[in-house]
Amino acid sequence: MTITFLQRSIWQRIFGISATSKPQDPDGWHYESGELIIRLEQIPELTQPGRAVRFEGKKLPQRILVVYGENKQYRAFHNRCTHLAHRRLDYVPGTETIQCCSVNKSTYSFDGDKIHGPAPRPIPTYPVKIGDGELRIWIS
Repeated sequence: MTITFLQRSIWQRIFGISATSKPQDPDGWHYESGELIIRLEQIPELTQPGRAVRFEGKKLPQRILVVYGENKQYRAFHNRCTHLAHRRLDYVPGTETIQCCSVNKSTYSFDGDKIHGPAPRPIPTYPVKIGDGELRIWIS
């Protein structure tokens, strides 16, 4: 498997600046009873294949990265690299991989398995259910 790396400046990698944005509409999602609930009509970033959004804050117990892959399947990941600095992860467009935003570029498959870099463990993935215009991600 050929690994594709996101094109990032050395400063973005040193400081761990994520390429993935938070949702434009912060009211388009909430967390309750162990589920991250995303209203797709309010988060249009996740209606176009090949896009990703990071969710954090608002009493969410951990950062979550949601990818709408080019295969039109949703994936959800614990948005924390398993390497030392526990940096955020970014989707690598055109691939079925996500990558740490740091200089080491640890890369994971959509199954959460590490396929490149110094990260010692896979990352957790979460089941995604789609219905009634919502994504529901069970994280607890």
